[in-house]
Amino acid sequence: MNPAVTAQAWQAIVLTLQLATLSSLLLLLIATPLAWWLSQTRSGWRTPIGALVTLPLVLPPTVLGFYILVLLGPHGWIGQWTQAVGWGVLSFSFTGLLIGSIIFSLPFAVQPIQYAFEAIGRRPMEVAATLRARPLDAFFSVALPLAKPGILTATVLCFAHTVGEFGVVLMIGGNIPGKTRVVSTQIYGHVEAMEYAQAHWLAAAMLAFSFAVLVALSRLKKRSDRVLP
Repeated sequence: MNPAVTAQAWQAIVLTLQLATLSSLLLLLIATPLAWWLSQTRSGWRTPIGALVTLPLVLPPTVLGFYILVLLGPHGWIGQWTQAVGWGVLSFSFTGLLIGSIIFSLPFAVQPIQYAFEAIGRRPMEVAATLRARPLDAFFSVALPLAKPGILTATVLCFAHTVGEFGVVLMIGGNIPGKTRVVSTQIYGHVEAMEYAQAHWLAAAMLAFSFAVLVALSRLKKRSDRVLP
């Protein structure tokens, strides 16, 4: 192992992978029903809710991070509630990073799944209904399997996007070693201290890892496309 890769660097890598994994899992749980609703509803709320979901794509990460920080802080309404129930303040904590990552990556989860549901059309669900399948059963047995490529795409995008986060995590979590210091802020700290060798090895390691993950998931997506009808 190169001596430039320090114990703090490994801490940052582990924390980043934990954050990306948890964010991706929670985003799939949140985004899947939301994407289904957006793809199927004719409600007048579809447009404003869709715009709200897409908002992180157009907002600067520092702006989004600032408002999340205010909400989670001691004077924000979420921060006041978490203090009232004994959870303390979530800003500058791993939980705060997780909340910020979920909000920041939400469109990367919702949009691919929504497009996959829309591409299915209404015909498969209508056929399932004629076979007396309940809506919930039809969703899990018909819609979800057919939307598998979109779900895999959402997983790749969410994981990669969380690994590459900088502005939001810096605003919400700061750069606390072993607690909120992720790879992006660790590299920033090395560069700020003019420790280019450490920054190089850490950046190169994450580049290689991210590339390997993307290639593996891309092959998995192609395999699922071949088995789907």
